[in-house]
Amino acid sequence: MKKKVAFICVHNSCRSQMAEAWAKKLGSDVLEVYSAGTEEYPEVKPLAVKVMEEEGIDMSSHYPKLLRDIPGEVDYLITMGCNVECPYIPCSYREDWGLEDPSGGPIEAYRETRKLIKDKVEDLIKKINK
Repeated sequence: MKKKVAFICVHNSCRSQMAEAWAKKLGSDVLEVYSAGTEEYPEVKPLAVKVMEEEGIDMSSHYPKLLRDIPGEVDYLITMGCNVECPYIPCSYREDWGLEDPSGGPIEAYRETRKLIKDKVEDLIKKINK
């Protein structure tokens, strides 16, 4: 049975979207993946979409979702580094990745965040497969 994992940040416009995309690409055999934010936002950041396209991952159909749009309980809850009070969602395991938000920065900041997220998703999949 696949494990439900949710990636959460404030706007669901960058880091959590990248994490969702990586997890779907790398862990689709073991993960049921969601992402959401705590506040509404109009779109996924265009630079986030662009840097994921560089890795062959299409996020063009992604859109920001809110907590109410995902299951009310998950196996793994991963917060991106909210810089605010992170939300409570019932889960078996919770972890905060403490990632800086590259929003407003140069494309290189997005690329670095993309790499950090990929590494962390790979580690999460290994942990789940143990």
